[in-house]
Amino acid sequence: METVVLPDNGALKEADLDPKFDPWAGIERLRREKNAIVLAHYYQDAEIQDLADFVGDSLDLSRRAAETDADMIVFCGVRFMAEVAKILNPNKIVVLPDADAGCTLEESCQPDDFARFRAEHPDHLAITYINCSAEVKALSDIIVTSSNAEYIINQVPESQPILLAPDRHLGSYLARKTGRDMVLWDGTCIVHDQFSVRELVKLKTAHPDALVSAHPECSTALLEHADHVGSTRGMLDFVLGSPANEFIVATERHLIHQMKKAAPEKTFIAAPGADGGCSCADCPYMEMNTLEKIYLAMENEAPRIEIPEDLRLRALKPLEKMLEMSPPAGAITQAAE
Repeated sequence: METVVLPDNGALKEADLDPKFDPWAGIERLRREKNAIVLAHYYQDAEIQDLADFVGDSLDLSRRAAETDADMIVFCGVRFMAEVAKILNPNKIVVLPDADAGCTLEESCQPDDFARFRAEHPDHLAITYINCSAEVKALSDIIVTSSNAEYIINQVPESQPILLAPDRHLGSYLARKTGRDMVLWDGTCIVHDQFSVRELVKLKTAHPDALVSAHPECSTALLEHADHVGSTRGMLDFVLGSPANEFIVATERHLIHQMKKAAPEKTFIAAPGADGGCSCADCPYMEMNTLEKIYLAMENEAPRIEIPEDLRLRALKPLEKMLEMSPPAGAITQAAE
């Protein structure tokens, strides 16, 4: 089901903008005029992070979207994140700078396939990673993020079997951490799946004092070489709290922008891909958002998220369960390993 309403034919287009147009100034003006809040994920470009009212991971952003009193939510991330904002705060205008900003995990888990998956395991509780469509959320029992998944699973009775979708690497990590036997969906993240264990070992050899912080969407083989495994927020908290001065960061490289801002005296190295480089750790969907597209989305009030009320209410239930079962805001739930 399509949840993104595109701009109409008369909407302002990027080609209509004067070459000297300052999108930052335009965004600031519209932010005031339309009582808008700009939310940005840690994986956005540095310039977008810097203009945002709030930068965070999926759990942080979900909470902020649910609580805001702004009239417009400008979601600088990908489609499923903007959908969550609309599900949690339906009376707000929610715009997404680029309608095509999707997610490989979401694409790997289509609603009809997921419905069949559930039907094959009728006694299982469906715990679903937030990186999925509104329709898949509506078919789930509890939504989780990488920040709160372990905390939430530990509240589920041990006698209750669990399905976990759509990220198999995150699922494998959580199964090891919690000791639970889970049935996993076979999906992966395009960014975290490409990190090379061989190249990481080479990099560690070249930087023997560096600690490795990795996201649990990385492969099991790579996580075995990590000093810390955590969500994007957890990784940031780890490097800021550690006495070490050098870190290898195995997640989308734009998180390093916040690390450098908070601890400029420390050194952060992006984990390498198979070719030994680091630029491959860019999410191509996050990269679709630009300052110009943010301005146009605010001006046109589109691409806009609209979700049928029956679907929204069904998707809201597992999201509310997530927020109810999550640790208090600011709590660190994943320690160094």
